[in-house]
This record gives sequence, C-alpha cells and structure tokens, in this order.
Amino acid sequence: MTIFRKELRAGALSFLVWSAVVGGLMAVCVGLYPSMAGSMDDMSALFAGMGDFSAAFGLDKLQFGSIMGFYGTECGNILGLGGAFYAALTAMGLLAGEEGGHTAEFLLTHPVSRLRAASEKLAALAVLIVGLNLICFACGAGGILTIGEDTDWSDLLRYHGALLLMQLEVGGLCFGLSSLLRRGGLGLAMGLTALLYFAGLLVNLDQGLDWLRFVTPYYYADAARVFSEDVSAAPILTGCALGALGIGFGLWWYQRKDIAA
Repeated sequence: MTIFRKELRAGALSFLVWSAVVGGLMAVCVGLYPSMAGSMDDMSALFAGMGDFSAAFGLDKLQFGSIMGFYGTECGNILGLGGAFYAALTAMGLLAGEEGGHTAEFLLTHPVSRLRAASEKLAALAVLIVGLNLICFACGAGGILTIGEDTDWSDLLRYHGALLLMQLEVGGLCFGLSSLLRRGGLGLAMGLTALLYFAGLLVNLDQGLDWLRFVTPYYYADAARVFSEDVSAAPILTGCALGALGIGFGLWWYQRKDIAA
C-alpha cells in the first residue's frame, strides 16, 4: 500500500483546501437562511415563475422557502460543482501525472505491477472523494443543527449519497481518460465536468433531450428529483456502469500503453 499512502500524502493539501472552501461555503449558505427566511415566500414565488430558468435549475419543483429547498438549491450547487471539479481534477492527474512529471520510470522499475500501481491510485482517489463529501456533509448538517431548523434527515442523506455517487462516476470517467494522456489534463477535466453539468440543465428543460438523463450524473443528483423521489433506477445504474467502464478502461489501457520516459 505504499503507492496508496503516497497518493494520499501528495493530495493532502489539495484535499484540505477543497474541503475547507466547499464545506465552508456550504456552512455560510446555511447560516444565511434565518436572515432570509422572512422574504423566502416571495422569493420562492418569483423563482418558480421564471420559465425556462426555473425549470433548468429545478426551482419550479423545489420549495425555495423551506430549508430543504434552499439547501438543495444553494448548497447542492456548491457541492455538486465543487465536488465534481475536485474529483475530475484529481482523477485526471493520477496516471497522466506520472508521465508528465517524469516519475513513471522510477515507479515502474520497482517490483510492482502496473495494475497494482493503478489500483492503489484509484483507491486513494475514492478515499479522497469520500472524505471530501463527509466533511461537506458535516458542514451542511452542522449548519442546519446550529440554526435549529427542522429537516428530513433521510432526504438529506439520500441527496448527499446521490452527490457522492455522481462524483465517483465523474472520477471514474476521468481516471479512464487519464490513462490516455501523457500529462495532466486540467482543461479536459474542467471541460468534461462543465459539459455534464450543462447537460443536466438541458434535461430539466424537457426539450426532447430526455436521452441525456442516461449521460449526465447531474440528472440523478438533482435535488428536486431526489427530494420528490422522482429518479428511476435506470439512470443510476447507467451512471454506475459508465463510471465502472471508465475505471476498467483505465486499468486495461495503462497496462498496455508505452510509458514515456
């Protein structure tokens, strides 16, 4: 498990920064809710009547005036985007970073197979993503407890579970792409995440693009759908399959590719 520990140490600073920023923003947003509660009903009616804009962000289905609607809209977008960007950037650098940093020849001269090296990197990625989500959940849930708002904890747990699954899928896809690169793909990671996010918005508009629900994980991690239990198993299973496909391809290709010195 030497490579696993090395990846955790190498990613510790990035993990702490992303966790502090994303979790801190979530806690701040929850803390602002009591001061805005008096005007929430008017804001909820306003957002619900903004046509396609409301539909794209699920504001026509969420009760923005409630703590859960507010949490799903504000904190959900912070963790949904921030967590996915973190997962994509971390995963994209796992395999490509060894070649880009010219450390692959040192790593692969040791009596460790490529499969084991890649698998330990993948395990470290999973631990980092889960760790970030646990911290962010603690920040969000702690904020709700601090302001004394009643909430449906089963809905909250289900929502955070969907966000975690979404980030693991993005991480799996980027891990597979990482095996094709010879240096870190910062732009590719951010572009892919943004593309999946906007695909989720297009699905919400319901303009004949319903097939995108099988492509973007933002479909099953949408707060409006999770809270109303309006997510079928098919998009979730498809998302799991896509993530597993990315992981499987990454492990297979990394064993076959020529590693640049």
